[in-house]
Amino acid sequence: MKFTIPHVVATLVVVGAWFWILPPLWWVKSISSMDLTDPVGAGATVVNKYECRSCHQIGGEGGTQGGPSLDGVTWRTNAVILRLWLREPRAIVLGNRMPDFDLSGGEIEAIVAYLTALDAKRP
Repeated sequence: MKFTIPHVVATLVVVGAWFWILPPLWWVKSISSMDLTDPVGAGATVVNKYECRSCHQIGGEGGTQGGPSLDGVTWRTNAVILRLWLREPRAIVLGNRMPDFDLSGGEIEAIVAYLTALDAKRP
């Protein structure tokens, strides 16, 4: 089979989309300035840094500004949708009130790990 320019471009687009939507952890670790040796701890730090609990209930705490509870969010949706939401919230649901925090890939992975760990502890 002969590879042509359209084949190469299509391959690069698919690989680029994969790295943007669901990047492998080794890639996130290589480009992240965050220490992801403890992704759950890093996620807790990011959640506190951006004051996510001021709008969302997380781990049974917060949620005073009317955002949806994130307790059990990893059971209600998959990690790909959660990553997309964190990357660009208004692209997922137009008109929602969640601001775009311009989170890095490492911050997104840390938040997903943190929420997943919290949900794993729930009965």
